[in-house]
Amino acid sequence: MTTENPTAARRPAPATYSAVDGQASHVPARRSRETKSAFKTTEFVVYVVAVVGVLVASFLVSTTDAHDDYFRADRAWFYVALLSIGYLVSRGLAKSGSRQHDDA
Repeated sequence: MTTENPTAARRPAPATYSAVDGQASHVPARRSRETKSAFKTTEFVVYVVAVVGVLVASFLVSTTDAHDDYFRADRAWFYVALLSIGYLVSRGLAKSGSRQHDDA
């Protein structure tokens, strides 16, 4: 049986106080999100460049007299799906281990 206070989880984080010019001033507690926005990360830029590269390469490789189309659209979209899975895993790892503070 636990003896924890059930309302403790609902209480806001306590504010901190700091001295400015010899006087105490109220400084609000720091708020934080898990990570920065996805579009602001380098992994998103790399993901977009890789997807565009795969699709452009698939478009440019075509059938000629010497060979068949060996980089068809279905294979390109398979690689895009793999890139998407990798991107989602990397975002999940980033969210699990970092915080970004929002200072008002």
